[in-house]
Amino acid sequence: MAESAADPEVKRLGLFHQLIRFGLIGGVCAVIDYGSYMLLLGVGWPNWLARSLAFVLGTSCSYIANRRLTFYGARTGNTKAKAGAFAVVYLATFLVNIGVNQLLFVTLPDFAVAYGAQLRWSICWVVGQGLGTGLNFVLLKWAVFRE
Repeated sequence: MAESAADPEVKRLGLFHQLIRFGLIGGVCAVIDYGSYMLLLGVGWPNWLARSLAFVLGTSCSYIANRRLTFYGARTGNTKAKAGAFAVVYLATFLVNIGVNQLLFVTLPDFAVAYGAQLRWSICWVVGQGLGTGLNFVLLKWAVFRE
């Protein structure tokens, strides 16, 4: 009996289960991202640089975990094409996430409350991260880890 191209032992997850795993992994990686962003801002790094480095740390962890735990049954196909798609996805995600964060950072006022700077930083991070994460899932699902 001939085996199919896909490993019959690999059970692919449905969209709902992929979303659940993506969300859980994203939550853990968001802690890494947000924590490093706050730490770098707290020690005086410029917003754009702190956000960029934090994005790279959180996104790298997310990609590795999602590749192994969420999208593991996806076809690998042409590795050069996958590398290109990966680069485009993360460039788009980076530009949306960092762009929205920086736009809010320069337009939101400092809040006249205790920890006003941290509140402003957090709002910038949450909005940018939310938009970037939504875009990231859609592009990873249908461009990089396509089944």
